[in-house]
Amino acid sequence: MVQMDRPPKIQIPDADAPWNEIVPQLWMGGHHYGNAEGVRVPAIVGTEFDVVISLFQAEGHGPGPDVEHHHLAIPDTALLAEQLAAARELSRIAAAAVRADRSVMVRCQYGYNRSGLVVAQTLLELGHSVDDAITLIRRRRSRHALNNEFFVTYLTVGLR
Repeated sequence: MVQMDRPPKIQIPDADAPWNEIVPQLWMGGHHYGNAEGVRVPAIVGTEFDVVISLFQAEGHGPGPDVEHHHLAIPDTALLAEQLAAARELSRIAAAAVRADRSVMVRCQYGYNRSGLVVAQTLLELGHSVDDAITLIRRRRSRHALNNEFFVTYLTVGLR
């Protein structure tokens, strides 16, 4: 059997902001970012948003006690059917909040993939196409967003 070498894993830089507005009232972020000096700093959510959806949690990163907070721990890899269903439900919650003119922050550890999946599905719920959703996220958050091909496939075929 011939062993093939795997390509080297590409080091993806931290986002350069704690969070970014993808469309009005819908924000995407992570639990840390790289500041102007390139130093990793924590992204701590207080009361800036009406609704926070966390797909990763870390002690001391908020949100504040009076903020509506939803948490779903999912991995940044292939998801189970029940995880996809839960992510879709969070997207519906986010879309309803945006329609009600409430600010929504969707975040994960790095602010690229898990949050990207839920934000993109939220954009689909709000009437955007898959291509538009992915393009918006990559343009407004980072070109490195949604680099998980499983998640792009889920968006393309649907989270059902």
